[in-house]
Amino acid sequence: MPTVIKTKPFDEDFLRLASGEQKQALKALHFLAVNPGHRSLHTHKIEGTEFFEAYVNMDVRIIFERTGDTIILHAIGHHDILRGK
Repeated sequence: MPTVIKTKPFDEDFLRLASGEQKQALKALHFLAVNPGHRSLHTHKIEGTEFFEAYVNMDVRIIFERTGDTIILHAIGHHDILRGK
């Protein structure tokens, strides 16, 4: 099981989500920690970057970096999250 590290920007983004989205995000984060390739996450590398994207739901995404057995959570938010980063 990989080590998961949350960044301060990730925590701040998480707090901006609606409570229902936070609940869904916690479930997705559990899947990410246990099995980053879990089918429901639709995990894929973001083209032209070293970052990955995982789906919380059809609108909310988790942006993370994978280094060996470590997952660094950088951001979470609605599907256009990268535009503001």
